[in-house]
Amino acid sequence: MPFDPRADAETLHKAMKGMGTDEKTLIGVLCHRTVAQRVEITNAYKSAFGKDLKSKIKSETTGHFESLLVALCEPRAEYMASEMHHAVSGMGTQEGTLIETLISGNNQEIRDIAAAYKNLYGNTLEKDIKGDTSGTLKMLLVSLAQGNRDENSFVDGAKARDEAQRLYHAGEAKMGTDESTFNAILATRSWAQIRQIMHEYKSQHGHSLEKAVASEFSANAEKGLLAILRCAESRACYLAKRLHKAISGAGTRDRCLIRIVVTRCDIDLADIKREYEKLYGKSLAADISNDTSGHYKKGLLALVN
Repeated sequence: MPFDPRADAETLHKAMKGMGTDEKTLIGVLCHRTVAQRVEITNAYKSAFGKDLKSKIKSETTGHFESLLVALCEPRAEYMASEMHHAVSGMGTQEGTLIETLISGNNQEIRDIAAAYKNLYGNTLEKDIKGDTSGTLKMLLVSLAQGNRDENSFVDGAKARDEAQRLYHAGEAKMGTDESTFNAILATRSWAQIRQIMHEYKSQHGHSLEKAVASEFSANAEKGLLAILRCAESRACYLAKRLHKAISGAGTRDRCLIRIVVTRCDIDLADIKREYEKLYGKSLAADISNDTSGHYKKGLLALVN
């Protein structure tokens, strides 16, 4: 059937009209449309019924199911901006969210998130990152938030050899660490170029750049730089590991689970699922099924399958 945003808006309206809510229908529509289609449905809903679809869903659903559907109703940049704001608000900082968002997006996506952030919260994303982080991680996140990574697919082998040496002399070959050299290279070079630098580093020094970073940095700075190297090797693998961390062990990190599934389902979720199964010997759907319940589980599985 051809996509019809008005018909979908009407279907959603009927599912939430009167007493009770038809959650199955909400899942049937919202979890089977692309992000662009959901934006059209949201606009059609407001035009037809004079109400905000997101607000209506909030009044009709609760808990993690509500969070999932609300995330599906928001334009991607606004949703990610709200996730970034949550990560820097209140007690403590959720560094993992900041790192994941700024390394998994391309330049345009990062700039769109920064623009949405300013529009929603008045402050710039950079200002709030600076106010809530410190040291090497702050420097790294501010660099990444500019959305200026080289996106050229060309690999310069000679430059990669030279920069592998520069990283060695900035880290393992000296007392102390020249953090700014690591930052300048890893925050701005293309993903293909970083992979080549990693290859050159191992060729020159007999062990991985990851090992060097782990020995030279600690805490959140180490976490941020290692995430870049892992994302350079395979973004799908990096995000599969983030998902596994969210659903393994005691309790579920539902916010992370919802964010990755919702934002990647139109992009590379098929690749992430493949990597997940390779890494853990079980499908992502099976692990989500074991770790969640009710309509929340059904909604996630509709997106993942």
